[in-house]
Amino acid sequence: MRKSGSIRSSCPPNLLVEVHLREDSRGRLSSFFATGHAGWADDGKDIVCAAVSTLLQSAWLGLSEVAGVDVEGSKAKGTLELRWPDSAREDVAARAIVDTAARSVERIAAQYPKNVRVIREKSDG
Repeated sequence: MRKSGSIRSSCPPNLLVEVHLREDSRGRLSSFFATGHAGWADDGKDIVCAAVSTLLQSAWLGLSEVAGVDVEGSKAKGTLELRWPDSAREDVAARAIVDTAARSVERIAAQYPKNVRVIREKSDG
């Protein structure tokens, strides 16, 4: 737990993780896109950033290795993008995985609003 009044020497206060949760025209989650650094602590020690990253990477793993979904995505330092096909959006296991990840990230954003922003978007298609 972070101590009140602690000093973060190298993290500017304007840093945050921004997570876009995209829904298709039927209101089903279709992709995640996350970028940034939470700024809760120094790089490598930031539990907020690590929590969001872990949840989204776990969703990727769950979709591809547990639910057998052919996902598309990319990972690089500070960004993660994950998309899954329309055919997987009605699959019970796939929906459980992505809905749980989305709700979990939203809970973290509610607990750390200065560090995590979640944006739900509707796609045109």
